[in-house]
Amino acid sequence: MPEQRGKIELTSDFLLQSKAPSTPDLLAGEPPSAIAPFEPAAGLSNGHLQTLFGAFRPARPSIAGTVQRKLCFPDGDFAVLHDDTPEKWSRGDQVVLLMHGLAGCHQSGYMARTAAKLLCRNVRVFRMDHRGCGAGEYLAENPYHAGRIRDLEAAIRMLERLCPSSLVSVAGFSLSGNLLLRYLGDDPAALPASLYRAVAICPPVDLKHCVEQLGTTRMGQRYDWYFARRLVDQLADKPQWREDVPLARAKRPPRRIIEFDELYTAPASGFDSAEHYYAEASARPFIGNISVSTAILAAEDDPMVCSDPLKQLQLPSNVELCLTQHGGHLGFMGRKGIDADQRWMDWRVVDWLLN
Repeated sequence: MPEQRGKIELTSDFLLQSKAPSTPDLLAGEPPSAIAPFEPAAGLSNGHLQTLFGAFRPARPSIAGTVQRKLCFPDGDFAVLHDDTPEKWSRGDQVVLLMHGLAGCHQSGYMARTAAKLLCRNVRVFRMDHRGCGAGEYLAENPYHAGRIRDLEAAIRMLERLCPSSLVSVAGFSLSGNLLLRYLGDDPAALPASLYRAVAICPPVDLKHCVEQLGTTRMGQRYDWYFARRLVDQLADKPQWREDVPLARAKRPPRRIIEFDELYTAPASGFDSAEHYYAEASARPFIGNISVSTAILAAEDDPMVCSDPLKQLQLPSNVELCLTQHGGHLGFMGRKGIDADQRWMDWRVVDWLLN
């Protein structure tokens, strides 16, 4: 779909199983009221099918009047925030920041659908393109990664300036879900006072475990190869390409995410190795420190992000884990009759952010 662009303002700142209801296991904290159990759509009980449906049938709604705002970081790089404001929104009304997953952007289906649903509830939405992604692909020399918590902090501070006296909630999808949780647990006392609620969807909270698990199954290896290729393609002819990192001297393109991180992400971001990057950026050790009201959504059949690290967490009372039997990775395509458009994930994210 062509990118919807509006006024540009510059500011500084994927075997079928039998269909069965997938009742969420709600761990820690008080569960949200009347949460609808996830029941996969007919023929989509398998996690791979859910994931593929979510990726290749994204259903991006058109959002008009978007304002692009450039967010400048101290190192001179930029990210882009796509500002969507409802007509009846006024100062003090709620604000939500949405962050995309690996190789995504503000136009990813889950980003646009969630934004559209929030706009209908009079919520001002900012969809963030991380460094080198989407509208910001030529605006950064340094890569985004799962541990860039200061980028998230800068984005929230920018929203505070643009929307004074408004509460700010944040939703992070996949890799950005880890980023969000890592940020919330890093220094809880220093979080912005405006930060209200947070939702992390399918977050790989143990990055090393996640990439290692991908190599244990045939389908996991396919996902691994696909994203490694996408990540390399994103660098082609972009300012983020570096001649001083091992990737520039590699005899063949990386076939696994861990190879890409070893050859590019880690050295380009100041880490000693991919393992060092994973250890520093993973949210798992920090989740117990979170003080903000937070929901984590994940599926046990997610073929890309293993749910075992999530099930082993010791969660504080203000953090709830909603773990469904089915859903895949960012899929959660539900049966008819529960939600208006069968996009169960989108509606639960909206519910958690606002209720």
